[in-house]
Amino acid sequence: MKKFALCLALCSVAAFADTWKGTVSDAKCGAKHADASEKSMGCVKGCVKGGSAPVFVTEDGKVVPIHNADSVKDHLGHKVTITGKLKDGSVHIDSVKM
Repeated sequence: MKKFALCLALCSVAAFADTWKGTVSDAKCGAKHADASEKSMGCVKGCVKGGSAPVFVTEDGKVVPIHNADSVKDHLGHKVTITGKLKDGSVHIDSVKM
């Protein structure tokens, strides 16, 4: 019974998601395009099309790799609010809102 209770507690903690505000950029340019200007959006789209991975830049300028990059394909260069989970230094995004 103790093992079950411990497992239930740990599993429920892992299931909670966090929410962050920031910008979707690319690994090559990172925080340089956190302003979400037309110029920055164009550069991010071009870099991702060229093979650079999308990244999430937090409001305080931290660049975080995105585990499931397809989740942001329609938001390249945009300011967004994401909901997801941090794991092993990258974020797995559950939802994206502009």
